[in-house]
Amino acid sequence: MKLTSGLRAVAVYEAAKGALVLLAGFELLSLMHHDVQHFAEQLVAHLHLDPAKEYPRIFIDAAANVTDAKLWLLAGFALVYVAVRWIEAYGLWQEKRWAEWLAVASGGIYVPAELYEIVMGVTWTKILLLIVNVCIVVYLIYVLSRTKRNRRLQQDKGDAA
Repeated sequence: MKLTSGLRAVAVYEAAKGALVLLAGFELLSLMHHDVQHFAEQLVAHLHLDPAKEYPRIFIDAAANVTDAKLWLLAGFALVYVAVRWIEAYGLWQEKRWAEWLAVASGGIYVPAELYEIVMGVTWTKILLLIVNVCIVVYLIYVLSRTKRNRRLQQDKGDAA
């Protein structure tokens, strides 16, 4: 079985996550020198959420305390996340072993948080995200084991010759 197509699919998925966060980072920067709380209130209203409920209220209250410095900081974190995702995607596309390890670690780190979120309230979106993430991590562990076995076989052939 050729592993390249699966690795490339994961690479595209990781690159897409990076692109989405890059867009979010630019959106954060577009809020500079604007009333972020007003924007948050409009967003909550547009999504037909009750602003008196817990999560919309937390979102609006957090937006009330946003400063330009905090926006720059969040945009900086977004840029670091994008860089990691795109480096990982490049490495997976090129079938680099370090990228496979990075993808297993970066995907596996989310599993406990995703499980916690499901325990707090089951939704189809949360279940789907968990399933996709676990499938990617399991697939990449499989890839790592296959490439290790293939390298060992090639080394044994070289030693026998």
